[in-house]
Amino acid sequence: MGWQDELRKNITTVEELSRYLDIARREKRCLEEVVARHPMNITRYYLSLVNKDDPEDPIRRMAVPSVDELDLSGFYDTSGELANVKVSGLQHKYTQTALVLATNRCPVYCRFCFRKRLVGLPTKEVARRFRDVVDYVKSHEEITNVLISGGDPLILPTKLLEGFLKELSTVNHLRYVRIGSRVLATFPQRILDDPALVEVFERFSHGGKKVYVVTHFNHSRELTQEAKEAVAKLFKAGVVVYNQAVLLKGVNDNPDTLASLMRGLVSMGVVPYYLFQCRPVKRVKKRFQVALEEGYWTVEEAKRRLDGLAKKFRYVMSHRTGKVEIVGIHGDHIYFKYHQAADPYDTGLFFRRRLREGAGWLDDLDDIIQRRLGRSTSQTPPIPCVG
Repeated sequence: MGWQDELRKNITTVEELSRYLDIARREKRCLEEVVARHPMNITRYYLSLVNKDDPEDPIRRMAVPSVDELDLSGFYDTSGELANVKVSGLQHKYTQTALVLATNRCPVYCRFCFRKRLVGLPTKEVARRFRDVVDYVKSHEEITNVLISGGDPLILPTKLLEGFLKELSTVNHLRYVRIGSRVLATFPQRILDDPALVEVFERFSHGGKKVYVVTHFNHSRELTQEAKEAVAKLFKAGVVVYNQAVLLKGVNDNPDTLASLMRGLVSMGVVPYYLFQCRPVKRVKKRFQVALEEGYWTVEEAKRRLDGLAKKFRYVMSHRTGKVEIVGIHGDHIYFKYHQAADPYDTGLFFRRRLREGAGWLDDLDDIIQRRLGRSTSQTPPIPCVG
């Protein structure tokens, strides 16, 4: 059976889910209301990782709908994505990086998804013609890398991915391509059961533009034997693999769990890259967001348990103004630094804001108090780092 056949067996209705998990009749009605607003899609592989005896199981929490998703606090476009669309499916927020939304589908529709406005739903935000995307990249020589995202781009047919990579390989000023994907965590069969995809990666990594896969493991229980074998296949093909996780309430918001994840990643050769603050997305914020103060101390306590590459990751938030690193807390202030900024001149800007109890996002804090370090307003903006 091929990987596409396996996906057709996904759990997509509450009725079907109730055959595997204990769901009360009253809860079923509520969950059906949730699924009517944002669809459910769970691979049988990922469902097999759930501890059926634990209603607060972290894997279950990430994949199974909750009545908390009826809460509409927050907003849908938390990072200002729509404001940075240049052609259909392409965003150009950071000078050197083009972000491509290649699809609105994923093997599993994660309940904490920050693109809940489009994943699994009809949308005009994904790329309609890859040719338009490539033409835009070719006409902007400042772009050095393309990040292919979605949805999950690895759900696309291998031939389609191959064609897109082939087009991108003709762009002289492009140095590498990143693919953001959660299939290694939710559906490693995509890699294990399709040698043609691995061959495509090998061909482009060795003979075209270097391919990086940015995975998305959030909990050490996702680091299964199947996941490790899939990662090993990517390594053999010459693909560099990084991980970005999200700090999620009830999933990985304690130091031991977070440290276990980072240790496991490094043990299998995957470098921890980012730990994202959960975005205040409607139908996500109430259930998953951890307060910034709590998040900072959780990260610091986790790092005390780690060594070397396992503590390499940065704790950041993807704000509409840029990628903001949460640097420290002292007294009643929290300190930030723009790791990357929509305005290139702000990259590297160090600033602070007064702490507010329960604040989970930059906008929840008091007005900015900031200063530029070692740079006058007359200086030329530095070349920004890669986003």
